[in-house]
Amino acid sequence: MLLLRLIRHHLRHGTDAAFYRLQARDAIAWLERTGVEFRPGTTVLDLGCGTGVFGGELRARGCHVTFADAQNWLSPELAANAVFRAVDLDRDDPGALGRYEVVICSNVLEHLARPGRLLAAIPELLTPRGVFYLSWTNWLSPWGGHDFSPFHYLGPRLGPWVWDRWVRRPRQLRPFVNLFPTHIGPVLRHLRRLPGVQVRRVVPRYYPQLAWIMRVPGLREFLAWNCAVVLTRRPDAAPKGAAAASPGRA
Repeated sequence: MLLLRLIRHHLRHGTDAAFYRLQARDAIAWLERTGVEFRPGTTVLDLGCGTGVFGGELRARGCHVTFADAQNWLSPELAANAVFRAVDLDRDDPGALGRYEVVICSNVLEHLARPGRLLAAIPELLTPRGVFYLSWTNWLSPWGGHDFSPFHYLGPRLGPWVWDRWVRRPRQLRPFVNLFPTHIGPVLRHLRRLPGVQVRRVVPRYYPQLAWIMRVPGLREFLAWNCAVVLTRRPDAAPKGAAAASPGRA
């Protein structure tokens, strides 16, 4: 199981490049099992790409990858000849990035103050048969607090305070600044209300064979370490400029 491999790797090496490659390769393999094709020439948007691990794996397969993030954090081996677009997903219009056959948005949603802007733009980012892969770490999962887990179970304010005073290990993520409590139920309800997309799959990212967990409200918030959703664009996708309500946080 991928989750056990990730925990073992994290204990030995932390969140290094190999840690994220494990995640990316497993997600790509799962997407292929669901019917997504990554052919040479497939247009891919790695949205919120970070150092570009996910997109780099797909570019190695011959896909035409566009990397997008608030800043260019691409690794040196990618940055030299990569197509990069700067976009602040809380301020800018994601739809301006164009349309792609596959959009990958991995572990981004929980870092957005206005996630509804991104979700509402999904139809505009996809070609008529395009696929959108969305995954994020839900707040009530064991890793919901990221670098101050499991103290996030004390709340987004008390948890970091206790961490800073008891553990005293530096952390990069701060609730309501660059990490926001994001829950599975409200996000799924928001996605299912969008007129331009159809939800195809919802699974716990690290153990998709237990997809039944995602059909149990409440339980899924705790047992899914990371929620993965596959969406496709409907033929009657909403035109650009459609209203984007917030999916909520609780």
